[in-house]
Amino acid sequence: MLALNGGPKVRERPYPRWPEYDETESLALIRALEQGDWSRHGGKEVQAFEREFAELHAAPAALAVTNGSHALELALELAGVEPGEEVLVPAYTFVATSTAVQRRGAVPVPVDVDPDTFCLDPAALDAVATDRTRAVIPVHIGGHVADMDAITAWAGRRGVRVIQDAAQAHGATWRGQGLGALGSVATFSFQSSKVLTAGEGGALLLPDDDTYENAWTRHNCGRTRELRLATASSNFRISEFTAAVLRAQLARFPAQNARRATRYTELAAALSTVPGIRLQGRDPRCTTTPHYMTTFVLDQDELGGVDRDTVALALLMEGIPAFGSYPPLHRTDAFWTGPTGDVRRAELAERCPNAERVGRDGVMIPHQALLGTRRDVEDIATALTKVLTELPRTGTTPAA
Repeated sequence: MLALNGGPKVRERPYPRWPEYDETESLALIRALEQGDWSRHGGKEVQAFEREFAELHAAPAALAVTNGSHALELALELAGVEPGEEVLVPAYTFVATSTAVQRRGAVPVPVDVDPDTFCLDPAALDAVATDRTRAVIPVHIGGHVADMDAITAWAGRRGVRVIQDAAQAHGATWRGQGLGALGSVATFSFQSSKVLTAGEGGALLLPDDDTYENAWTRHNCGRTRELRLATASSNFRISEFTAAVLRAQLARFPAQNARRATRYTELAAALSTVPGIRLQGRDPRCTTTPHYMTTFVLDQDELGGVDRDTVALALLMEGIPAFGSYPPLHRTDAFWTGPTGDVRRAELAERCPNAERVGRDGVMIPHQALLGTRRDVEDIATALTKVLTELPRTGTTPAA
């Protein structure tokens, strides 16, 4: 019997806590405290973290900011995106991607995603681009790098700027290269669920010195290093305390990434025996991923109309951390509160069938489930098999 219906759970033991921390973080905070200057202008922690983060991603420079949403907003500012212009974004992503565009007064244009990787589909770009298209934001969803070869080439032909939303892709590589070596700005989040976290925070990787100096000025209220107020912008600076925690977390990141890679290989093998699901695919050119989320989609043809939300709830009741995947942008109320152009919800749903499917039938397992033992990941497959076997079926595919 399912735990949802009062039966025994597959597991009673909790998964590893997140974030992981010890006295390293405590000592880092004390180090920042005892500097006597807690801002980036006088302290050393922010600058040191930026150097270390840039090195991890093979970037010429990194700039730490207040959060991932501000990182995107600053990247759009650097790209010169103006009100009324259009920015192409994947229809399947967390809504912060489109919200950042709207906060610039620009119009986010949802594009369908690849049916295998769930990342922006470069083949769908031409159909939605116009003479108002200023930028494109590929999102490395779940830590899987989008097709940067095709997207960068397409953008180059059209004179469009590329902004990588790498909020979920810390340490990811494409063709063995860090995301900072791909010639475009990349933005990151250090929010509490991310594989590198200080509770909040964000960063940008910058492709050259001029872009870095422009970003530095704009994140500093528009004030240059010579204290000249050069442009209208905002305060996106982080404190020395945030940077100190991030440095401690960054030091343990490689070992965590190795653990996640091992456990994911085992989890993927275990899930391959579960009928009726399809794991998010990974482009072979994505040579490293942090496995931020393990996402699978329910095959409704095979499963006969099982309800995704009930599956996620049943897994939680069995002791497995699981929740439904993001809704497509056009299925959120938030998307329609900002500029959207003349498009309608039904039109976007028809244009983005892959995003519709993942948003309706996708289930996500967070990365901390990969930080434990082989038994931990085997329990996921055991619980999923149990849930899909015992849950009732409607016999019809759920309506979009």
